[in-house]
Amino acid sequence: MGTGVPASEQISCAKGEARCPEDTGGTEAVHVPDCESPEASRSPNEPGSCDPEDSGQLMASYEGTARGYRVPPFGWRICLAHEFAEKRKPFQANNVSLSNLVKHLGMGLRYLKWWYRKTQVEKKTPFIDMFNCVPLRQIYGCPLGGIGGGTITRGWRGQFCRWQLDPGMYQHRTVMADQFTVCLRREGRTVYQQVLSLERPSVLRSWNWGLCGYFAFYHALYPRAWTVYQLPGQNVTLTCRQITPILPHDYQDSCLPVGVFVWDVENEGDEALDVSIMFSMRNGLGDGDDASGGLWNEPFCLERDGQTVQGLLLHHPTVPNPYTMAVAARLTADTTVTHVTAFDPDGTGQQVWQDLLQDGQLDSPAGQSTPSQKGVGIAGAVCVSSKLPPRGQCRLEFSLAWDMPKIMFGAKGQVYHRRYTRFFGPDGDAAPALSHYALCRYADWEDRISAWQSPVLDDRSLPAWYKSALFNELYFVADGGTVWLEVPEDSLPEELEGGMCQLRPILRDYGRFGYLEGQEYRMYNTYDVHFYASFALIMLWPKLELSLQYDMALATLKEDLTRRRYLMSGVMGPVKRKNVIPHDVGDPDDEPWLRINAYLIHDTADWKDLNLKFVLQVYRDYYLTGDQSFLKDMWPVCLAVMESEMKFDKDHDGLIENGGYADQTYDGWVTTGPSAYCGGLWLAAVAVMVQVAALCGAQDVQNKFAHILRRGQEAYERLLWNGRYYNYDSSSQPQSRSVMSDQCAGQWFLRACGLGEGDTEVFPTPHVVRALQTIFELNVQAFAGGGMGAVNGMQPHGVPDRSSVQSDEVWVGVVYGLAATMIQEGLTREGFLTAEGCYRTVWERLGLAFQTPEAYCQQRVFRSLAYMRPLSIWAMQLALQQQQEKKASRQIVGQDRGLSKGAKSGPKELP
Repeated sequence: MGTGVPASEQISCAKGEARCPEDTGGTEAVHVPDCESPEASRSPNEPGSCDPEDSGQLMASYEGTARGYRVPPFGWRICLAHEFAEKRKPFQANNVSLSNLVKHLGMGLRYLKWWYRKTQVEKKTPFIDMFNCVPLRQIYGCPLGGIGGGTITRGWRGQFCRWQLDPGMYQHRTVMADQFTVCLRREGRTVYQQVLSLERPSVLRSWNWGLCGYFAFYHALYPRAWTVYQLPGQNVTLTCRQITPILPHDYQDSCLPVGVFVWDVENEGDEALDVSIMFSMRNGLGDGDDASGGLWNEPFCLERDGQTVQGLLLHHPTVPNPYTMAVAARLTADTTVTHVTAFDPDGTGQQVWQDLLQDGQLDSPAGQSTPSQKGVGIAGAVCVSSKLPPRGQCRLEFSLAWDMPKIMFGAKGQVYHRRYTRFFGPDGDAAPALSHYALCRYADWEDRISAWQSPVLDDRSLPAWYKSALFNELYFVADGGTVWLEVPEDSLPEELEGGMCQLRPILRDYGRFGYLEGQEYRMYNTYDVHFYASFALIMLWPKLELSLQYDMALATLKEDLTRRRYLMSGVMGPVKRKNVIPHDVGDPDDEPWLRINAYLIHDTADWKDLNLKFVLQVYRDYYLTGDQSFLKDMWPVCLAVMESEMKFDKDHDGLIENGGYADQTYDGWVTTGPSAYCGGLWLAAVAVMVQVAALCGAQDVQNKFAHILRRGQEAYERLLWNGRYYNYDSSSQPQSRSVMSDQCAGQWFLRACGLGEGDTEVFPTPHVVRALQTIFELNVQAFAGGGMGAVNGMQPHGVPDRSSVQSDEVWVGVVYGLAATMIQEGLTREGFLTAEGCYRTVWERLGLAFQTPEAYCQQRVFRSLAYMRPLSIWAMQLALQQQQEKKASRQIVGQDRGLSKGAKSGPKELP
């Protein structure tokens, strides 16, 4: 390889080769505990004990003895040599049964015509591309970057492999030059130099690739991750800690486009060492955006408040969204920082490799690099070096920051400023300051992250897999194509007559927030799905949830009468009707917020769930924040959408009817007449309207909805309850008696709002509990051996409902919501077992970490990688917290605290 290091000390291996030679003193593979020892006894309804072998399968290949420097016991842990045996494929047309193919033939032909026009004529990317699904890559790890400034994902094997710098648009590309390399020197001689990557690429062939993955592992607990490398034969352990400022209730640091890498190096030998870590980075991704050339690098040094940061600026001026990347390191009394300004990332890499090999440092040329020529790449590197005493330790600190302050979406119309520009300016020169700030503040971020996560991690009653899932699923808040935009004063909406007094202050102070339905389903703030995912926002960044709600309310009151053809029905209709909740606020490849409802499969003005989900979320958000001004502002919008919804109660029995097509979030599953899902949401929304009317002092409205509620409850029980569960719908179709896993969604939200029991009971509690028990028996335990979560639909005799393309799928976010419902109703053990099946399937069996899909089937396929809905796991956490609060309130004797049975919750009547 031309490394100049003796072969006996160049220890590496690659997949498919013999195991690495090792110098570990004959030690056995180490057992890495994943959770604390459980308590000896536990009540039947508690979550159950932790499995001390929680990540055993993923760590089975690990042959090292190193545990790493302060790696926590909880999280998702995997040996870098692990290979996932199961290789699933994305759901495609050939996975559809013949009967369902016939049903959707017209839609398929219309989609094909639309897809051709979109891709070949308009040269745009479809909001859902059914012909070019993202292929399975079982490689992703914690993304870098705060909320709304773009993200860069570093995979669990160390590769930089998923990029979302242009808003909402993804490049799934591993950039080979983006690497960490370690150099060890003893007595003035380099004895070990290794790229910390398992790859063996065709470029940079002078570098020493092929790290031995059997002596390294990755541990993720978002927003932090640890990679531990035991260097066989060197008596050295490296622990790379990755930190991103994802900080609950923080609206400043949480938006920063930065990540920090802290390397703790432990010398377990009796000889002193010099250690260097080199961080190399390509300017761009090596794709079409780079081909025109004009990219250039330059070194920088920023000293502020007694702290010095040195590094490289990688200037990428390509329009429409130019940016500067900063690779930087902190200079301390114990470290030396050097750099190479430019090298060819597509060449052999001989010069930079030999430069590091010679003395463990880089030559640090002054001045800017020459701009790159057309078709020629450019990369740079920063190196930190330190002395490592015998049995000693040292710390080397890097940051990665990117400054793309002004963005345009795909239509290249309006210019927006990202949220972080409020604090670091919009001029495109903030990368050095961002780097300095990150390297000086990361310790504080870690303290705050620890204070937030510790109550969950220290709770011995919670299983280890749940602690991993709860925090790691939060990756989507930042990596969901997320944008967080400033709303300039002159762009704020005008005051609306008679309402929304807080609209302008919320948008001015907290900006505009958007995240995609999924990385493959490219629509911002898809509202029927946000219904599930929103628990993460309202619990952790409530102001962002309120901002989103104000945006949705604004869009509801507007209309767009432009006519278009809907793909499922073939019928022409307007893009957006007034006083109905939109499906989404637009496509990042177009002009979101200005052109809403990118979704054109159905005309969602006739969907039965969107309006109801708005009302339920408004009350949930009010209940959890106590924000009376918000509730007052939303009250007129709630009235408008409920008035619009009433037309679906065609027989005036107090219960709405579905329209005989897939007119709700299950947009491939036909529903006819009164249904468990939409009917339950309707009754829950009507019950909420009764509560809000009382708070707003609207007695007539309260009486009206109370009357509707009484009639609707009777109709719902009479038409749908069968003694074991609520029927899917009341049609004469065979699937009408299917057991739907999501049938209690209305009750789920009521209980989350402190309603649904005692005086505010809507669904008889014995019926709810019995239905949940039936779902557990059939949809969970009778499906796939009980280890894959809950299938959407199950026939009462224990066979999955295959009447549609969605009824035999498992929807991960729905399962987490179902588990929360079970916890709310006292079925805590069942809830955790139900949710555990999804976590084990996604994270441990299918290799879909940090890309949790919308759906998977029992065999062969998954659908829509990296999806919004699984953020609903935070509803489980809310249910647990409410359980604990109730238990605590019952233990306080003689004090009137908490929610007593039958008491109405929330703040008092609005002024």
